[in-house]
Amino acid sequence: MPRNTTTKKKPHPQAAVVAVVALGGAAGASARYGAGLLWPTATGGFPWTTLVVNVLGCAVIGVFMVVISEAWTPHRLVRPFFGTGVLGGFTTFSTYAVDIERLVDGGRARTGFVYLALTLLAALAAVCAAVWLTRRALTWRQA
Repeated sequence: MPRNTTTKKKPHPQAAVVAVVALGGAAGASARYGAGLLWPTATGGFPWTTLVVNVLGCAVIGVFMVVISEAWTPHRLVRPFFGTGVLGGFTTFSTYAVDIERLVDGGRARTGFVYLALTLLAALAAVCAAVWLTRRALTWRQA
């Protein structure tokens, strides 16, 4: 019996997730690239742009996670699009690692270490503060 070649193949169950992560990632990476164009880091200078982008991205993920887990039930593709895609593309811990390497290789190991620690501490503080503030705002809104 010949196979029916006109039947449509079902898309992979995760195809939509992969697609929205890719779209969100492109948007987030474009925003990060734009930040670098607006506020470029001078050769050998302290990488303020990368630091600010990473801290800002961590703060936004703190707000986002509270909102989607405690205040709103979003469509199943919102979290992969925005959380993984947009914010994953916007934040850049790979550039952070390259920045540290450049500082160390440029003879500025102390600055590289300060940058390493400052980014980690500021990113953690940003996400914790954003979670706390968002929960407080939601509680105030419900009162």
